[in-house]
Amino acid sequence: MSEAGVDSIKRANAIQPVSALQSEYSLWWREPENEILPLLEELQIGFVPFSPLGKGFLTGAINENTKFDSSDFRNIVPRFSEENRKVNQSMVNLLKEIATEKNAMPSQIALAWLSAQKTWIAPIPGTTKIHRLEENIASVNVELSKEDLQRIEEASNKIKIHGDRYPKELQNRVGK
Repeated sequence: MSEAGVDSIKRANAIQPVSALQSEYSLWWREPENEILPLLEELQIGFVPFSPLGKGFLTGAINENTKFDSSDFRNIVPRFSEENRKVNQSMVNLLKEIATEKNAMPSQIALAWLSAQKTWIAPIPGTTKIHRLEENIASVNVELSKEDLQRIEEASNKIKIHGDRYPKELQNRVGK
């Protein structure tokens, strides 16, 4: 299933056991923690988060000055407005700080954090570049201690992410 809500997951699983749910999840979008992840754990359903790098934002390669190609989806995403990218930079700064300490890339810290959440979570970062694929794969070699995870949790809880993840008309389609 993809982008399904709690009720849809329960209904589908009652008819045919669901093996996995695909939906967005990252340090930039943690809403699944509220209802989706507890349900998936209860029903023993795997989770395949897409956009685990916040559509590229958590890599540190995007800032308020970034100009997207006119066909880029991020042009219509409220979270990617210039103003919101500037405010949301604090999350990237956190990842960069930890990445420096771990001799890693911010993207690798974001992926390592996600993989540390539950054993049944398998993130699927997207890329069109081989060096980014290799960078993402190398995130499995980044070890985050309990202290690192606690530090990330405490710091990220203080960061308010600005901007919706989708324009309203698209967000209304999610969770059905």
